[in-house]
Amino acid sequence: MNAGDAIDYTVTYLEMTARPKGPFAPLPMNARVSLLQSVAPPVRWFLHLYDGVGAAHEWTDRHNDAPETLRAYLHDANISLFTMMHDGWSGGFFMLDHRTPGQCDLAYFGLMPEMHGRGYGKWMLGEAVRAGWAREGTRRMTINTNTLDHPRALPMYQRIGFSPVRRVATRRVLTRARPDA
Repeated sequence: MNAGDAIDYTVTYLEMTARPKGPFAPLPMNARVSLLQSVAPPVRWFLHLYDGVGAAHEWTDRHNDAPETLRAYLHDANISLFTMMHDGWSGGFFMLDHRTPGQCDLAYFGLMPEMHGRGYGKWMLGEAVRAGWAREGTRRMTINTNTLDHPRALPMYQRIGFSPVRRVATRRVLTRARPDA
């Protein structure tokens, strides 16, 4: 499919209503990574991560936000952005949204294309779930994914303990060509 073509896709909403007991996937052997939480990150840093992870999956919606709207979101005390650094460069990221009392939404999660298939996604997802449940008062975690995302995303979320609660069919116009569509 080409940029400008309309495509149908399905969004799956998932939730986890109890802290998983684990164990979570370990960090791959001899991994040179660190997980860093950003404090009041600039919009350009978020967009670097968002585009790096999401370009192949039609992540474009945040580009419609005004810079001041996006900055307010990123600087909200109930939003946390974590970057996985690998050999000094960004290998992936996740964001936790605790703005709804008692709930943590895993708002964004993903790896840069160079990191796929190396075991880091399972490890980072475990860290995201651990961090999401670490906030006192969390009673539920949520996440959503869609059929434009990486094909291993939904099964990986389910393996760690998220359960589908709703599916919604929708349509969008592609901004980039998709060889796999």
